[in-house]
Amino acid sequence: MITYEMLSETGERDKNEDSIRVLQTQEGICAALGDGLGGHGYGEEASRLVTECVTEIFKKNAQVSEEVIRQCFEESQKRLVEKQKKAGKEYGMKTTLCVFLSDERRFLWGHIGDSRIYHFAGKKLAECTFDHSVPQMLVAAGEITSKQIRRHPDRSRLLRVMGMEWRRTPYVISDFHDYEPGHAILMCSDGFWEWIEEDEMESCLEKAETAADWLNSMKEIVRKNGEGQGMDNYSAICIWT
Repeated sequence: MITYEMLSETGERDKNEDSIRVLQTQEGICAALGDGLGGHGYGEEASRLVTECVTEIFKKNAQVSEEVIRQCFEESQKRLVEKQKKAGKEYGMKTTLCVFLSDERRFLWGHIGDSRIYHFAGKKLAECTFDHSVPQMLVAAGEITSKQIRRHPDRSRLLRVMGMEWRRTPYVISDFHDYEPGHAILMCSDGFWEWIEEDEMESCLEKAETAADWLNSMKEIVRKNGEGQGMDNYSAICIWT
């Protein structure tokens, strides 16, 4: 049985530009998370538009497939660019996007930007998406460690997002993963993972009995570490398969 829990908080900002949506049907579950960029409400509108588009597509075609994931990104990008033109904000309304699809047999995901998807198996971190950011490129070049991304001065400089001009396919789609009890997924914006380390995520998971337990314990760490630090919006979706 697939269960989930989610949260989206403003943090210490005036407005929440993150958007999260989950649609669960008889065929499976679709989760989408976006962290909007642009300010003045444009980021909020961008993230809401793309996450709504993702769940709309899954509602019409509830298949756990790479084809559906691609459709989610391509159609969302098309609608976002159209919205930019109408608002006179060509490529000015932008957002990250994470998409997760699962049924009782298998699951997969796609992402763009620096919102992350963590995959845990046996209560341990199995894999994590790579940010499309300047600091992540520095990690790849061996100039900094992955943990140093959290406090890097260029952490907010993103290289790929929804709403930018695409010269090639910028989003990344994972391999399929076979369904097994004990898998756990954390989808989160950078305002969430900035204030909690991966070993703390594991520790909270080991103690949790439900997806809600896991998310609530992580939320307390995020709040404690980020309080008074000008916290960004922070959002997360926890999925247990």
